[in-house]
Amino acid sequence: MPEPVASAPASVLGFDFGTRRIGMAFGQRITGTAMALPVVAQHAAGPDWPRIDQALREWRPAALVVGLPLALDGGEQGTALLARRFASELGERSGLTVHLQDERMTSIEASRRFAAMRAAGQRRQRDAGQLDSIAAQVIVENFLAATVPPPAAPGAAP
Repeated sequence: MPEPVASAPASVLGFDFGTRRIGMAFGQRITGTAMALPVVAQHAAGPDWPRIDQALREWRPAALVVGLPLALDGGEQGTALLARRFASELGERSGLTVHLQDERMTSIEASRRFAAMRAAGQRRQRDAGQLDSIAAQVIVENFLAATVPPPAAPGAAP
């Protein structure tokens, strides 16, 4: 089960691990928002590490977040072991702290967002490969929401 984090890092690069594609998103603590980045291919030999390394250099996150696939009852699904292995290797390669984030329901939210973007003319059906990165965006936003304290009410003592 993912451990709660007291306060969010200033910025995070998040991943929605999949056996064919890995979605990526970048988020920041100040706004608590994230943006989807291009998906990364996942091959039999493993992830496209050069693309992931490039994203790490480009975005320079303070920490990393990997979605942990859990069943609705909280039990781990079969891909959870693969996601944990990916998270471990990612941490070793980058030297950054890797947080695991419960990703239950993120695919549903990603599909809802994609449908809304299609309805608004911002996406087309051919962009469906981006669903994994939209799911990574949701994972990062959920992580940030769980770790960023709500703003103080006006006039409240700090």
